[in-house]
Amino acid sequence: MTGIIESYYDAFNHGDAERMLSLLADDVVHEPCQGSPRVGVGAFREFLDHMNRCYKEHAIEPRILYSPAGSHASAEFMLEGKYLKTDGDLPAARGQHYRLRVGAFFDIAGNRITRVTNHYNLQDWIDQISA
Repeated sequence: MTGIIESYYDAFNHGDAERMLSLLADDVVHEPCQGSPRVGVGAFREFLDHMNRCYKEHAIEPRILYSPAGSHASAEFMLEGKYLKTDGDLPAARGQHYRLRVGAFFDIAGNRITRVTNHYNLQDWIDQISA
């Protein structure tokens, strides 16, 4: 049986934002590596729309662990991507490819993801796309 986090990354890798959003609680908290947390499915949708305009990404073989009760999960994976459109004040996009190690942490309740927290090395990404 596939768990909710496996379904989340399958949807991510297929560019299926609607399926990703269907796995989230209405009041999901998204804690990005940089910036302020976002609350709610609407804010997460706006984030996904922005990301899909600026990046094309794929999570490579996520390794997923669940707590015994299933209320928490973590994932580690390599993220392969292409920088499509300049994102705010970050370096200019020229179609650069990158590969980053990512850690993600989740809270789960009522068969929905209630928190998504992502961590990666932003300076490594900047170095890769600036080379």
